[in-house]
Amino acid sequence: MYPYRAQITHRHRFRVLAAWLILLAAILPVHPQAALSLPSTSASLTSTQAALTSAQIVDEMLRHNQARADGLKHYQSVRHYEVNYTGYLARIGAKLVVEANYDAISGKTFRVLSQSGSRLLVDKVLKRLLESEKDAAQDKNSTALTPANYKFRLVGIESLAGRPAYILEVEPLVDSKYLYRGKIWVDAGDFAVARIEAEPARNPSFWISNTAINHKYTRTDGFWLPAQNRSASKVRVGGTAVLTIDYGTYQVVPEAPMAGGGS
Repeated sequence: MYPYRAQITHRHRFRVLAAWLILLAAILPVHPQAALSLPSTSASLTSTQAALTSAQIVDEMLRHNQARADGLKHYQSVRHYEVNYTGYLARIGAKLVVEANYDAISGKTFRVLSQSGSRLLVDKVLKRLLESEKDAAQDKNSTALTPANYKFRLVGIESLAGRPAYILEVEPLVDSKYLYRGKIWVDAGDFAVARIEAEPARNPSFWISNTAINHKYTRTDGFWLPAQNRSASKVRVGGTAVLTIDYGTYQVVPEAPMAGGGS
């Protein structure tokens, strides 16, 4: 009886974990950001830049990001997804290699190039992550990094990959499982989010004790696009799941040369 009960409990934990990893797709900040052509950025902040308030930084970030709808026509990359679950009763993992395409008109499409590891993780977690990402892209307003969903507080300035960046604390205005709380690094030259360290605003399940999200963007041809993600979730009564995504090297097609000065 006890082995059977343990097996049922393990399966329940796994189902909860799979649902939680899929939910992360709606939280992960994977929307492209456009970087307007601005005067060249030095390695240190000017006095004017340093004097900006958190509200001004966010306003500039939104103004620059508005350009993505007109400035980015298409991109393509080959992504590498990997998920590993280590618990008391099991150690399983899976990998998925995917060609990702974004089109300004038709949205995102994915083509699986290869898969390996646990078939259950491939089908119930990784492939469903792709579907969840497409669904989340249809309703960006409710999860967007804007004052409508978050409050922001400037907590510091530091160099990130050789470029100055503002550090902002972000706190969701609504206790939603589709939002997150933590810190963002905003590039001081392009006013694009370059890095995120956060956790989901609300935990939807007792079985998940905490989740740490680490997300990085890369600047490619004037656009800031997702580069890497690592999300680690702790399962109560034993077990850890780690989801990693390498977004690959992008081939970017702009709609047209972007206007200088953000106009």
